[in-house]
Amino acid sequence: MMDASTTTDAVGGSWPARALADLRRQRRENPLQLGLTIAVIVTGFVTVRPVGSSGWPLVTAILLPVTSVLLLIRHIPDRVFHRIGGAAWMVVAVLTATTLTVISGDGTAYLFLFILTGHAGLRLPARPAVGIAGFAGLLFAGALFFQLGPGPFTVPWWVGLTAAAPVLVGMNSRTQRAAMRSAIEAAESATRATEAEARSAVLAERGRIARDVHDVLAHSLAGVNMQLELVDALLEAGELERGRDANAKAHSLVKESLRQAQWTVHALREDALPLLESLQRLLESSGQAEALTVHGPVRPVPAKIGQNVLRIVQEALTNAARHAPGASVQVELDYRADEIALWVRNAAAVKPAIVDVGSGMGLIGMRERVALLGGTITVGPVTEGPCAGGWEVAAVIPSSPTPP
Repeated sequence: MMDASTTTDAVGGSWPARALADLRRQRRENPLQLGLTIAVIVTGFVTVRPVGSSGWPLVTAILLPVTSVLLLIRHIPDRVFHRIGGAAWMVVAVLTATTLTVISGDGTAYLFLFILTGHAGLRLPARPAVGIAGFAGLLFAGALFFQLGPGPFTVPWWVGLTAAAPVLVGMNSRTQRAAMRSAIEAAESATRATEAEARSAVLAERGRIARDVHDVLAHSLAGVNMQLELVDALLEAGELERGRDANAKAHSLVKESLRQAQWTVHALREDALPLLESLQRLLESSGQAEALTVHGPVRPVPAKIGQNVLRIVQEALTNAARHAPGASVQVELDYRADEIALWVRNAAAVKPAIVDVGSGMGLIGMRERVALLGGTITVGPVTEGPCAGGWEVAAVIPSSPTPP
């Protein structure tokens, strides 16, 4: 069975080790209090009289060092103070200090009593502290009233009641310490919350960068790859002219990729881009120059909204080219009073779909973008109209970005 002195709890480290650390910290934090205690003890040994080897002087000689030791105990850490029975120790210390004050003929023995009653208010809850202070005051006043001890008694008995007064000073200091401790804990909690918020912001920014990198690499490289595969197929079939056209298309896609890389830089810098002009260039590079329809009064939009609308359209166009090659595409942009609505529809495929494996992040990225802006998005098949049998991406985004 482990001894209690070596028990380790959840806080970490054995109890004596933690108590010693607390004592060292408390001594560093309260050098003035320790200095005051030493000064009172030294003054007591110099001034308290009579001290001798028999009778009342012998009692004084015994009580003076005992009271000094009891006074030094007030500097032990709280966890040790309460484990050894702080209230009981205070009662014994007050009783010893009162006895020393009564039997000493002259000197500063009363300082021991006053400091101890004040310390009771500092270290103990209000009720036991007031009880100990009242006990000290009544004990001192009673000794003066009944003239217990060798005397002489030169002060009236009611002066002894003032021994209880320092408890108020101790209780006030206790309240101030509790308030300071609460303020420190609140500041530490606020610091932790700020750090957590900063970490969350970093993660969100990483997600945004990851989406932009995905858009530039996955979309652009996928388009270039499809064109180069087409070039290979046409060359094998001997269709040189069409192969040259496909190769030119691949070069065009590379140039568009460079432009999209510039978009990514603008997005990371949160620079504003003209939405309609950028959207039209995007559609032209995809071979859908006549696909855009705009509703409502055109107005500037925040950079974050413009960048994300372009990325959503880009993802939808890439998916359409991959899964419905040769199909017509319709893009509608509606400027409403407090929001922007976007539709991207493609008709049914007119050529066999190119078999490849995408990253799987396109639809996820679109949903994340719209969610970060506080909007909604739906993706599903088109059941009627000129694009029946195709696919539709519909998003509604507030005009001002909403924090997630």
